[in-house]
Amino acid sequence: MRQRRLKSEINVVPYIDVMLVLLVIFMVATPMMTTGSVELPSTGTAPQKPPKYIKVEVGSDGALSVYNADGKATKIKGIKALKGELTSLKEADEKIAVLIAGDKETQYKNVIEVLDEVKRMGFDKVGLETASK
Repeated sequence: MRQRRLKSEINVVPYIDVMLVLLVIFMVATPMMTTGSVELPSTGTAPQKPPKYIKVEVGSDGALSVYNADGKATKIKGIKALKGELTSLKEADEKIAVLIAGDKETQYKNVIEVLDEVKRMGFDKVGLETASK
């Protein structure tokens, strides 16, 4: 009689199936775990703009423009120059509102720096301008 030899192989097909299922689960779950992407709310019911206001625009490259209450634009180079321009506009009218319009492609940091500077200067009414739907 012939003696049978034991076969010492491992069938890896079920392990490959399990690994593929885990890979798909991680591929679907990973984008949900990242906190880097933020969807900002849309403004379908934005409040009315004040009748007279100063507008500070932050361009996509961080460039600043200031529009006085009459709509005349002035290009500004940096936060220090913004402070000087806003000081002269505030002397004309103490209670005037300021709207900050940031381009959607600009860095969030640029808008916050402008907002911080405007608040530091003592303007009471400061808002962010948004596009309505």
